[in-house]
Amino acid sequence: MTENTRSTVIWTKASMNHAINIRRYLKENFSDTEVNSFFELLNAFEEAISYFPKLYPTSRQKTRIRRAVISRELSAFYRIRKNQIEVLALIDNRCDLAKWL
Repeated sequence: MTENTRSTVIWTKASMNHAINIRRYLKENFSDTEVNSFFELLNAFEEAISYFPKLYPTSRQKTRIRRAVISRELSAFYRIRKNQIEVLALIDNRCDLAKWL
C-alpha cells in the first residue's frame, strides 16, 4: 500500500458501538456543537489514515495495532490489513487502558 493512494476505512461493530455510545453521551450532556465537533474529529481521523495509514504509532502492547490520539479525551485503535484500514475501538483516554488491550 503506497502512501499516496487512498485506503478503505472499515469500522468494526465494536468501534461503531463505541462511537454510538460516545455520541449518545455527548447528546445527553452537551450541546449539538460538541456532537458535531465529535463527528468532525472522526471524519478528519478517517481521512488522515485513509491516505497515511502509518501516520500514528504502533501500540506498545500490540505492535500490529496503532493508536491515534484524536483529541485529549479520545483515542482510536486501528490496524492495517492489505488495502484497508480497520478501526477496532474508540476509547476515552481518561479510562484504564488495560481493560481495552
